[in-house]
Amino acid sequence: MFHRLTIPVTPFEQNCSLIWCDETNEAALVDPGGDIGRLLEAVEERGLTLKALWLTHAHIDHAGGTGTLARELDLPIIGPHTGDQYWIDGLPQQSKMFGFPPAEAFTPTRWLQQGDTVQIGHCTLQVLHCPGHTPGHVVFFEPSTRHAFVGDVLFAGSIGRTDFPGGNHADLINAIKTRLFALGDDVTFTPGHGPESTLGEERQYNPFLR
Repeated sequence: MFHRLTIPVTPFEQNCSLIWCDETNEAALVDPGGDIGRLLEAVEERGLTLKALWLTHAHIDHAGGTGTLARELDLPIIGPHTGDQYWIDGLPQQSKMFGFPPAEAFTPTRWLQQGDTVQIGHCTLQVLHCPGHTPGHVVFFEPSTRHAFVGDVLFAGSIGRTDFPGGNHADLINAIKTRLFALGDDVTFTPGHGPESTLGEERQYNPFLR
């Protein structure tokens, strides 16, 4: 069975997700942006074996701890889409700009595309390419629990910023309406920041999507 735990990290209060399969106790961290000690403590407390690092996109608050974790624990980095290569290359500069601990650039073990799947233990998640906030942004959807990890594409009552280099408002709106909302109104989601919501709630009431 699939489990998840939200762990806010970095001064930006980014929602890192610890996800795991309770049949194998294998786990992954989605968007390990920083506060590595806190993340590893959560893994250890639950008796889990960390197997991979998954990225929705490569902004510093989502990816800042990834290179260090991967190097120190010999973990594969899964995602995002190749469109975010330049954000990965710029992580050391991003960390200086925002006053974060030094961040390492890296090369993902596996780039992701629309229609791919990723697995942790016996749990398989679907990958949706949802550009707009960044060109290479992806979303992870777990069908058995009807839950999505949407990074900075969609929030409770808001949507992702598109004023960063490579952002595109039209692409973001299209990805939300054609790919996320197609999953169904009953789907709950963990955004990159703030509280969880449902796709139905956002489809009906989000003021940025009317």
